[in-house]
Amino acid sequence: MHEFSGRFKEKADNILLDFHSSIHFDSKLYFYDIVGSIIHARGLEKASVITKEERQTIETSLKEILKEIENEEIIFSIEYEDIHMNIEKILIDKIGDIGKKLHTGRSRNDQVALDMRLFARDKVKSVQSNLLDIINAIHKLAKNNTKTYMPGFTHLQKAQPITFSHYILAYAEMFRRDYSRLENAYKIMNISPLGSAALAGTSYPLDRHFTSKELGFDDPCFNSIDGVSDRDYLIEIMNAFAIIMMHLSRMAEEIIIYSSSDFGYLELSDSFSTGSSIMPQKKNPDAAELVRGKTGRVYGNLLALLTTMKGIPLAYNKDMQEDKECFFDSVDTVTASLKVTTGMLDTLKIKNENLLKACNDGFINATDIADYLTEKGLSFRDAYKIVGSIVAYCIDKNITLESMSIEEYKNFSPLFGDDIYGAIDIKTCVEKRKTFGSTNIESIENHIKFLANFLDTEKVKINENSLFDIIK
Repeated sequence: MHEFSGRFKEKADNILLDFHSSIHFDSKLYFYDIVGSIIHARGLEKASVITKEERQTIETSLKEILKEIENEEIIFSIEYEDIHMNIEKILIDKIGDIGKKLHTGRSRNDQVALDMRLFARDKVKSVQSNLLDIINAIHKLAKNNTKTYMPGFTHLQKAQPITFSHYILAYAEMFRRDYSRLENAYKIMNISPLGSAALAGTSYPLDRHFTSKELGFDDPCFNSIDGVSDRDYLIEIMNAFAIIMMHLSRMAEEIIIYSSSDFGYLELSDSFSTGSSIMPQKKNPDAAELVRGKTGRVYGNLLALLTTMKGIPLAYNKDMQEDKECFFDSVDTVTASLKVTTGMLDTLKIKNENLLKACNDGFINATDIADYLTEKGLSFRDAYKIVGSIVAYCIDKNITLESMSIEEYKNFSPLFGDDIYGAIDIKTCVEKRKTFGSTNIESIENHIKFLANFLDTEKVKINENSLFDIIK
């Protein structure tokens, strides 16, 4: 940076250059920096700050630099600190004094703010696409398991019978909320900081509404100080990422538990399992365990950025450079975790017989006996107490509700009849839950149909992207 400034008499120390430089991680912003510079050049031309020919020379050269970067023909230097100064230096070396005009009316403060918004905007859409993939995988599992019965749990204790479809669709709703959170974050952050300059705006007559529209933003920011110092949008996105990872971790935990030999409800494919270095029989759910473990990493990144931002005075401060590594890492971690979990779901084997067998112990139809007695005229609380006594009796006798004789039932209440056995059949218990959103087949099929429509609609929206048109 000293090369561009007349303020400093001594060259920056290499220790400071290394500590100060961000090029080793912000180099991944090169595409967005070039796109932003092309639109800024168009804004300068529109304001008659540069000529059409100068703008064309700058734009053509920036597109050449983009190709050279993508072809790995360019090596960035820590001497120029960051991606912005590196690209500007390369441009000036290529076209001379015309290249020096590009930074007119612009600061690195609004430049980096713009680059990060453009990058974050694309990454939100990318993660949303990954969310659609995992919802699609869940949708397929739900369609194929509408009559696969299993125990539902509370407190990790068997509670009531449900279908596997109903179980897995709960995760579809979690990921739909994650999708909506990112949609909301995108809408809030889609404001352009370009033209805010260092913090006070610029004396050049730049049309900020023009450059904002060209870059696909809804509007330019109202306040130039906020434009260069706002990182709320990154915190909001990273908060959404943290919640995504929490949902993935919960799913990973259940995959780990349910695929264990003690449960045997699920089986991971060999392609998403690993072995042991010493125990030849082992088939370990390492992919699920890593997803569970990486969740803490994403939480840590969110907390790191919140801590960085909590005491920064307006406007821009160098501390804010710390937003990038934690955000980049969170994007990569969430993306990888979504992809590997989708892969696990796509290849997951559901052990239907084991799931049905698991319904036959744990007294998961006890509530249905209470409902049966209530329908016969007993108050629910009295029915609840009677069924509790029946369960205690079965535990003492080491028998199940299904194996009790009608005489034994009548010892607890004369309201019991032979129809009790039909009432406690697992399929009956599942299907008679008739409220909206419950485990009966009609409700599940409506949910599956709703998800299919959601996926079709959102896949079209996700593919809308105009940034690449700028560099054609």
